[in-house]
Amino acid sequence: MLFFVHECSHLDIAIFLGLPVATVNNRLHAARSKLKERMLAMVNETFKAHALPDDFANRIGRLIEARGTVVEALFDPDTPPDVLTELAVSDEANRRAVAVQVFQPPSGGVVRGIALSPAAALPRGSTVLSSGNQSETPVDLDELARLLPQLAGPSPISTGNARLLETGIKVIDVMCPLVAGGNAVIAGELCNPTYTLYELTHRLKDGVDGLKLFALLQVWRDAPSGFSFPASLKEEGLADIPCGAVEQFFMRAEDGPWTASRLSRLDPFDVVIRHSRELARARVFPAVDVVMSRSRLFETNAVSAEHVAVAERVRKAIAALWAADLNAESGADSLMFERALKLQNYFTQPFFIAERWNKRPGTAVPLAKALQTCRDILDGRYDELPTDGFYFSGDMAEIRSNAGRALPFGPVMWPPRAQ
Repeated sequence: MLFFVHECSHLDIAIFLGLPVATVNNRLHAARSKLKERMLAMVNETFKAHALPDDFANRIGRLIEARGTVVEALFDPDTPPDVLTELAVSDEANRRAVAVQVFQPPSGGVVRGIALSPAAALPRGSTVLSSGNQSETPVDLDELARLLPQLAGPSPISTGNARLLETGIKVIDVMCPLVAGGNAVIAGELCNPTYTLYELTHRLKDGVDGLKLFALLQVWRDAPSGFSFPASLKEEGLADIPCGAVEQFFMRAEDGPWTASRLSRLDPFDVVIRHSRELARARVFPAVDVVMSRSRLFETNAVSAEHVAVAERVRKAIAALWAADLNAESGADSLMFERALKLQNYFTQPFFIAERWNKRPGTAVPLAKALQTCRDILDGRYDELPTDGFYFSGDMAEIRSNAGRALPFGPVMWPPRAQ
């Protein structure tokens, strides 16, 4: 009603309605009061629904530099954005916001990330706003391969100075050895790559040789509502592990299996460590797929011909096991099946960072011993030892002491039982 009468005088309205002017004044005043109350309620509800977070001021940073799609920004050192957080850089000249995914743990308030759209023209000092949310946008693998020299520097393989970096993790040292001062990428379904990355960080942090370690992480679709990757790392104590000589990179990857075609897009990396969901379900930890993982060290003279030959024999034996090419019930096949299963079990190993969950200490096995044991398994030297004795152990001294051990989940089988 107020809309239709706002241009009329109170006297006009009183004459039209046949009412005293005082009555009209009172009724219009009451109508305006009710309208004001309703509008204030609507405004308050809108502000509550779209209120700025309490920590909004701490989410604002400034752009230090944008080189290509690599972005550096400065935030409050006490409250920097965590890894995988999505940022927005204000590009006022083009009236847009550039989305950025944080790929490294913050250091002194400085965060580094990868822009998900072109960012080279962004001026220094631009406003950077942290969303406080985890990015779910996968990084383009071709773009990552192109950026590798910028992020990791030249590989010792390309300069002819490659050396093997020993870790004490049997499956990695034998099947996909790391390059001292080089780079490696860990790819796999779920969050499996995280534990291997932090275990390698723990083992190599005090070394003199640097390592650039990348982890490509898929979105955890089955995670509970509100799941936070950085928070989970803190709860498990992983985020407190100092990096030392290891430089970590965390990036989102597309969902789906890491097929040979997809892994080929990671060819520029020195080492590709592929984690398998199927192996994790079979309780093979670390769940490293020795068939699809690879190291460029095998293309150099940095490893012995004997190492290359043993790794190839192991790869063929385990590939036949996984492909069900071996019949566990018949003659020679039965023997090869047992040896292949022993190799797979031998590559399982307790991690130091998981001691509080496994209730047993981590183990480290020198490469020379690991190679000798793999060769001996293939040659039948340990045919008399039970297959389960090789599971989740360290060197042969421990494996021999496992004779007669009963595993809590029953005997190791392949293919694994349905969980």
